[in-house]
Amino acid sequence: MSRNRAPRKKAVSTINPNLLVKQAVSVETAPFVAEQSFSEMPLSDSLKNNIRLKGYTEPTEIQQKSINDLIAGRNMIGIAATGTGKTGAFLIPVIEKMLADDTTTCLVVVPTRELAQQVEDEFKSLTRGHKLFSACFIGGTSVNTDMGKARRKQNLIVGTPGRLNDLTSRGTLRLGNTPILVLDEFDRMLDMGFINDIKKIIALMKNRKQTMLFSATYEKAQQNLIKQFVQNPVRINISSLNNAADTVEQDIIRVGANENKFEVLYNLLNSEGFERVILFAETKRNVDKISQQLRKVGINSDVIHGNKSQNYRTKAIRMFKMGKTRVLVATDVAARGIDVDGVTHVINYQLPQTMDSYIHRIGRTGRAGKKGMAYTFVN
Repeated sequence: MSRNRAPRKKAVSTINPNLLVKQAVSVETAPFVAEQSFSEMPLSDSLKNNIRLKGYTEPTEIQQKSINDLIAGRNMIGIAATGTGKTGAFLIPVIEKMLADDTTTCLVVVPTRELAQQVEDEFKSLTRGHKLFSACFIGGTSVNTDMGKARRKQNLIVGTPGRLNDLTSRGTLRLGNTPILVLDEFDRMLDMGFINDIKKIIALMKNRKQTMLFSATYEKAQQNLIKQFVQNPVRINISSLNNAADTVEQDIIRVGANENKFEVLYNLLNSEGFERVILFAETKRNVDKISQQLRKVGINSDVIHGNKSQNYRTKAIRMFKMGKTRVLVATDVAARGIDVDGVTHVINYQLPQTMDSYIHRIGRTGRAGKKGMAYTFVN
């Protein structure tokens, strides 16, 4: 006898659309001025050269305030938004230690596959010309391949909590002698339910001597947990960039009952200045549908969501960075950790469920003090 299932309730956004109209805050009134350039910092000449080759001359605020303490071996809690240079803030001192002693190893734990790959790419560019090795362990790739990489010498291991725990449980990834731990985007990892995985990883690091934790927020609910992981830390709060929404001009687009929503989107994208756009939708199905519609009307578009393979997602982000794709359509979870310079606009084609998700979405633009624009469609 078949049982009738109750219809699934449609998720309802808790956001008041009237709150989504906001002028960007000018950040030009008090720009950060670095006290010293990278060439003046106590770094190896080869590392300075690789930094210079990447086009960096002066550190960002989080880098200026953290690098010397991290080279000295201090534990650290860094409160800073994505796009503030925090990847360099922990990689530069870690690489300096590795150049002094090539047996040094470091584990970097991140919430998403895309962020893991970006950290490894940055490491490779900063260690060009040196025999320092790295491995990236993420879901959506071959476990057997990862097991082979885990058995080889790696100076830097970066990965997502689920895959890292899979490899440690198989006995192929051993973390007992790894002295340096970095937890990046810690608040996002908590939001995604990774806390137990993180605890298991930390318990395996018997020789842990230095811990760095980076988070966009530092709420009371997190603080007791953070104290368990990081003892006697230096605390750095980059308050001027702590709210990613400050540099993003925000507005809503009301779509009437008799209006064609996609037609409104099409006209918006054909307005001046929409050069590199991330568009958010609530479901994978909607993401695919919107991208297909955009391609049919001649707008270069691609998608990233959980049903796409890792190779597909990596290629989609690469093409977007290169400017070959103008609109990247994404779900919230898939877009976490994407770090693409020059995103001109964020469009919320559908309202996110919470204000936290909204802030994270619009933080894809308005990076590093530059102004961005976010539009939210409201029926």
